[in-house]
Amino acid sequence: MLKHLGPREVQKIGHAMAGLKSVPRATVESVLDSFLKDADEHSAVHVDTDSYVRSVLTKALGDDKASNLISRILQGGETSGIEGLKWMDAPTVADLIKNEHPQIISTILVHLEHDHASEILNHFTERLRNDVILRIATLEGIQPAALRELNEAMLRILSGSASVKRTAMGGVRTVAEILNFIGTANETSVVDAIREYDPDLAQKILDEMFVFENLMDIDDRSIQLILREVQSDSLILALKGASPDLREKIFRNMSQRAAEMLREDLESKGPVRLSEVEAEQKEILKVVRRLADEGQIVLGGAGGEQML
Repeated sequence: MLKHLGPREVQKIGHAMAGLKSVPRATVESVLDSFLKDADEHSAVHVDTDSYVRSVLTKALGDDKASNLISRILQGGETSGIEGLKWMDAPTVADLIKNEHPQIISTILVHLEHDHASEILNHFTERLRNDVILRIATLEGIQPAALRELNEAMLRILSGSASVKRTAMGGVRTVAEILNFIGTANETSVVDAIREYDPDLAQKILDEMFVFENLMDIDDRSIQLILREVQSDSLILALKGASPDLREKIFRNMSQRAAEMLREDLESKGPVRLSEVEAEQKEILKVVRRLADEGQIVLGGAGGEQML
């Protein structure tokens, strides 16, 4: 079963398995009964899955919106070499690709998860990191022929046609998502370098970014939904680096007792490393983006769409 899952899913399941202690027999039987019931209800009808997915997504989203999503879901052999990098840690990937041409590196990184790509970028020199980010920001699309050439260089045999519509990846939004995970110091350096090259492009990237302080722009109901998904220990660390206004906004969206306890915990918490604070803020931002992707909340401020 695990071989059919993606890297992130396997990691989450692995952590859950490692933390699983003694489970009562009644619980095991209940879970198995539930699984058997669900499995029994699934139809055995066989369909052309790829064609079905393409058809449904295109009808629901239209050609433009569905194109990028379909390419990520069904990209298959054209990125099999790059897909293997998803299973490696950031230092290993960085060491493997750091001597490649920056254009090749940028092509690789847009196929990885944004937080993974940002970790890899943090292992590059400042000059290389800035160059790669700039290329991602100005990347409008990737021709299948270029993907095949890249994967062949990684000793992979790929299939596909050069006539296939190019994969729409890269661009301003991709850079903004990567920079959201990259860390304050490197983020500033990258944005400054892009601003020297193209001030308008730098501003577009900043407009798409969503940082922890942008929680000030989210409505109270959404804040309450976010708080339900965040552990108190994580929130305490994240708020150590938050502005007084943001702290008060968080307190207002908690019960009086919970807010008082959080205030006390913040006051009693000793000094913590900036890296720890940023790490927890990034974890909370992952929750925020997931809720936004699911349509449960709407992001305001930078990159957000005005609501009427």
